[in-house]
Amino acid sequence: MSNSFFESYIHQQLRFTLPTQDTPAVKLTFHGAAGEVTGSQHLIETDSLRLLLDCGFFQGRRSEARARNERFPFDPKTLDGVVLSHAHIDHSGNLPGLYKAGFRGPVFLTQATADVAEIMLGDSAKIQAEDARYLAGRLEAGHPPIEPLYKQQHVEGLVRQFEPLAFDDWHELGSDLRLRFSDSGHILGSAITELELNDGGNRRRVIFTGDLGRRGLPLLRDPCPVPGGDVLITESTYGNRVHPAIDDIRSDLKRIVHEAYVLEGRVIIPAFSLGRTQQVVYFLNDLFNSGELARVPIFVDSPLARRLTAVFRDHVDLLDEQVQELLHTDRDPFGFPGLEYVGRHAESMALNHRPGPLVIISASGMCESGRVVHHLKHALGSVDNTIVLIGFQGRHTLGRRLQEGHQQVRLFGDSYERRAKIETLSGLSGHADVEDFKWFFEEMSRRENIGHAFLVHGEEDSSQALSGLLVDFCDHEPVVPRRGVTYEV
Repeated sequence: MSNSFFESYIHQQLRFTLPTQDTPAVKLTFHGAAGEVTGSQHLIETDSLRLLLDCGFFQGRRSEARARNERFPFDPKTLDGVVLSHAHIDHSGNLPGLYKAGFRGPVFLTQATADVAEIMLGDSAKIQAEDARYLAGRLEAGHPPIEPLYKQQHVEGLVRQFEPLAFDDWHELGSDLRLRFSDSGHILGSAITELELNDGGNRRRVIFTGDLGRRGLPLLRDPCPVPGGDVLITESTYGNRVHPAIDDIRSDLKRIVHEAYVLEGRVIIPAFSLGRTQQVVYFLNDLFNSGELARVPIFVDSPLARRLTAVFRDHVDLLDEQVQELLHTDRDPFGFPGLEYVGRHAESMALNHRPGPLVIISASGMCESGRVVHHLKHALGSVDNTIVLIGFQGRHTLGRRLQEGHQQVRLFGDSYERRAKIETLSGLSGHADVEDFKWFFEEMSRRENIGHAFLVHGEEDSSQALSGLLVDFCDHEPVVPRRGVTYEV
């Protein structure tokens, strides 16, 4: 995007105010992911700009989520732009709602994030429409209809506002703003954002980590250190713990698939379509290439995962050094003989009646919805089958009940006996742990001091624990912000 485009947009849209001695250089208001791990939404205001960092869905109980997601605590029409860190729905999910409410400014993001977000947001609109139809038949007489928060037309309008920017370069977006994206290592396209804001001749530097990734994670590049600055806004999801090592996952998958081959059993792997599915397929591809994978048919049964995997193939240049080396001998890290991506619903249902051993990777990752629930229904009753849980299982989810060893579980309103073996493979979390944070903060402060720091996207205990670590690298006491409160720095 040209500088003149953004300058023209500012001149048309901004409500200018005259600065006074009492006017702070930067105002920060945290409208989501403050004291919680969902709904990322942070407003930055200077005398000349109003920028929103992320615009995610709050995810929780249906009634509370609906109330928070259908209204914005600010006027979307007054925003000059949005900066999107990555495409996970808790960071991007309400962007079409923002467009529906009148926002028409640019959305700055990386090209890979643009490609992923277009798919994810379209899927979100589809799910909302399906939920609305489902609920319509269950409402009491006289109850007002449940409408989707937004529709496909709003997704399409929002996508037209995307302004993709390259990694690593500074982008001049007018006289009052320049921006640089660096790889955060969290998911494909995810970025650490550095903003330089010019406020009445005062230049302030704001760093927003988005979701910070881990070092040494398969497929993705490690997070890229950036210099400190006047303000740091950092996630803190796992700020009080250390993740298990990922080294055993490859060998565990090898063992589990071999056992299925011997027992002629089924392996069901609930996995989110973005990130986890591609990681598991990458491990299986590596086992196949080395001749260590038992000859068992493997199916990725998720149309969304199929589309997202195509985006990974389009952006292999963003993947890590091991993948770049692999590409010299293997043109597709996400495909090999014996692996099939399932599209049609009829093909998915047919898998449940297919004889012999097989592996099915299917969404959703917490077993709450999607095609995987049907596969679980047909697999839970046999001791020859294995359910492999590879991600965090939230409270009150079917995945958590399976992880806790419940012998009776409910699917589709009926009770089923669980005789299948449950395996939990930890270590694939895409979030930084306390060791990663410590390394990142050290690298930042080695280049430049960190002034003010705000810890978001974490539960209270995790954020407070990370605050105790971060204080050694800051000029001021770190803050765990409250939702809706404005902080002046």
